[in-house]
Amino acid sequence: MAKPQKHVFVCTQSRPPGMPRGSCYEHGCVAVMEAFLRELHQRNLVGTVAVTNTGCLGPCSFGTSVLVYPEGIMYGKVTQDDVAEIYDQHLLGGIPVQRLLMPEFVWG
Repeated sequence: MAKPQKHVFVCTQSRPPGMPRGSCYEHGCVAVMEAFLRELHQRNLVGTVAVTNTGCLGPCSFGTSVLVYPEGIMYGKVTQDDVAEIYDQHLLGGIPVQRLLMPEFVWG
């Protein structure tokens, strides 16, 4: 298996309805994960980009959360409609998608 150049983690955390923190599931994470996998295969990037579903990444109120390594860039409120732009601009172009960046206070 080739070492990927980028690794994308998509939060697929689900909590019962009414929980105070909410979850990325409530924000459509399943569709986001499916879109990342669909783009991965359509663009023939298996081996170059890895996509992994994960549990909670922390900022539940900004779901769906997506984390990209090796840069450590975290995106928030990602929808399936944003995925192609993330591939084009960040994963292939090397420039993070500014409008989706998680607010700085999340890391503080």
